[in-house]
Amino acid sequence: MLDIAAELHRWCEEGRNFAVATVVSVGGSAPRQPGAALAVDADGTAIGSVSGGCVEGAVYELCQEALQTGETVRETFGYSDKDAFAVGLTCGGVIDVLVTPAPAADRRVRPVLAAAASAAAEGRTAALARIVDGPPELLGGALLVHPDGGWDGTLGGHPELDRTAAAEARALLDAGRTATVVIGAEGSRCGRPVTLLAESSVPPPRMIVFGAVDFASALVRIGKFLNYHVTVCDARPVFATALRFPDADEVVVDWPHRYLDGTEVDARTVLCVLTHDAKFDVPLLERALRLPVAYVGAMGSARTHRDRLRRLREAGVDESELARLRAPIGLDLGARTPEETALSIAGEIVAHRRGGSGMPLTGSGNPIHHDTREPAERIGSVA
Repeated sequence: MLDIAAELHRWCEEGRNFAVATVVSVGGSAPRQPGAALAVDADGTAIGSVSGGCVEGAVYELCQEALQTGETVRETFGYSDKDAFAVGLTCGGVIDVLVTPAPAADRRVRPVLAAAASAAAEGRTAALARIVDGPPELLGGALLVHPDGGWDGTLGGHPELDRTAAAEARALLDAGRTATVVIGAEGSRCGRPVTLLAESSVPPPRMIVFGAVDFASALVRIGKFLNYHVTVCDARPVFATALRFPDADEVVVDWPHRYLDGTEVDARTVLCVLTHDAKFDVPLLERALRLPVAYVGAMGSARTHRDRLRRLREAGVDESELARLRAPIGLDLGARTPEETALSIAGEIVAHRRGGSGMPLTGSGNPIHHDTREPAERIGSVA
C-alpha cells in the first residue's frame, strides 16, 4: 500500500472514503510483489495497480463492493487455462489480494492507514503491519510500527498479538524489507495461525557516484529514475558543481576516500567509482570493499583494472574482498555514449540486486523474476 502513499495521504487529508486492495502473496511469474496496491474512492477514482493490468477490472469491482458492504475480503487470482479471456493473470502467476474498506468514519483501520500513508509520503521510517490471513474477525487489522518498537493502532484479539506483531514488523523494518510473517493469534506462537504482512517505509537507498565526469551526469539521472538518493563526490571543485549535476541530491567536494570515511552507508548503498585514476581509486576502493554495502563498481579499461588490482593487493586488500568488485563496471551492452554507459551500469546494479544473470531473456529458459518467492515460503511458522 505504501507504493501509493502520496496519493492516499492526499485522499485522507481530503476526507475521502476509499477501499484499498493490496497484493499479499504471489506465486510464479506475478507482475507485482507483496505490498503493491490499488485504491478506489467513493467516486470511482482509482490509483495504483496490483497486476500491471491483468486483473485490475476485477479488483476495482471488489473495492467498490467493499465500500458498500464494509467487509474486508481476500481473493486469489490466477491464469485460466480454459478461457484466456477470463479474469486471470495471463503471465501464469498467482496473486492473493486483500481488499480493505477505509471510510473516513472508521476509527479502527482508517487512522492507521492514514498515519502510514503520511509517514511514507514524508519519507519517514515506519512499518505498516496488517493481518492478511487468519480468523475473519482479525482480517485487515493494522498497526503502524515505529523504529523504536512502539506502535499505533491495534490488530484486535489477544493483547499479546499487538506486541508480537510489532516486534516482527520492526525486525523487517530494520532490514528495510516487506514480507509476510506467520504468528499465533494470541501472540508469539500461541493460538490459531495468522499471517501478517509488514510493509517497510524507509528513505530511498543511496547511490554515491565518485568522479564528476560526463558519465556521472548520465548515471545520476538514471539513479534518480531508479529512486536512489544520489550523491556526486569529487576532489576537484571546478568539476564538482551543482550546475553540472542539477539532478543530484547533493554534490560534495572532497577526496573520495575521506568522504566515504565520514558518510553513512548501509546494506542497500551502491558505490560507483568513475574516476579511473589510481590516486583516487585505490584508497577509495580499499575502504569500499570492506564495507557492508550492496554494490561496488569501478570504471576503467581491462588494462586499468589489472593495474588497479595490483595496487589494491599491495595495499592489503585480500582476494575475497577483491571478488566483490564489479570492474570494468556495467553489463556488456557495447555502450559508448554516457547515457548508454549509465544504462549498462544501472542494468548491472538491478541484476545484482534481484539475482538476474544479465543475459537476454530470449531463448534463455530463465524465470523473469529471480527474487520471487512461492506463496508458501514465508518468514516464521507456527509450532
